[in-house]
Amino acid sequence: MPSLTYLFKQTLSRAFCLSAAAFCLSASGNAWALFADDDARKAILDLRKSFATAQMDLQNQIEKLKADNAELRGKIENLEKQGDDINTSQKTYYQDLDTRIGNFEPRTETIEGISGTVQPGEKKVYDDALKAFQAGSLKKADEGFSAFANRFPKSPYVPLALFWSGNSKYANKDYTGAIAQLQNLIKRYPTHPRIPAAMLTLGNAQLESGNKAAAKKTFGGIISKYPDTEAAKDAQQLIAATK
Repeated sequence: MPSLTYLFKQTLSRAFCLSAAAFCLSASGNAWALFADDDARKAILDLRKSFATAQMDLQNQIEKLKADNAELRGKIENLEKQGDDINTSQKTYYQDLDTRIGNFEPRTETIEGISGTVQPGEKKVYDDALKAFQAGSLKKADEGFSAFANRFPKSPYVPLALFWSGNSKYANKDYTGAIAQLQNLIKRYPTHPRIPAAMLTLGNAQLESGNKAAAKKTFGGIISKYPDTEAAKDAQQLIAATK
């Protein structure tokens, strides 16, 4: 039978071995845990680095898209401007072409509700007379309008020529001539939009020539036929002033 001392030594040896094994296992576990933590941190750092790189790439792509979009917008605006310039150029070209054709060929026009054929050079004759009136050259304007009406009797500008001729005569104190010219206009073109104004000048010419009765009749006609016009308001004041 083993001695008591031997058994004690055996027990002590076993306890030492178990303690050593436990220590080794504990140390191994701590090392593994430390290794696992390092890998995790490295993985996180790598992930962050990859995310930062991807974010930077995305930002670069966004900036490039913005630049491309700005460049494209600039090209579109440039094309739109070129299109507008072409349209303006074409419009100017066709207007100029139309004007040139009008200088050589008759064409139909409607002037203040009156339609008719406008002969080559006709508009220029009318415009020259109107410019003379606007410049205060009343005698030259009257001669120009009268000559126009005689030269182009079927022109749609004739009512206007008669109207301005009558006003030229009145402004030049040729009241008899103004009365005759304006009465001619009213008779030939009774529905023309210038009639109320023509009647007002006619009434003033009659008043200036000493025919108050005729003037009052003319003013009264304006008020009754064209009550909503400025000419009617002026006629009302003139009637009151001639009493």
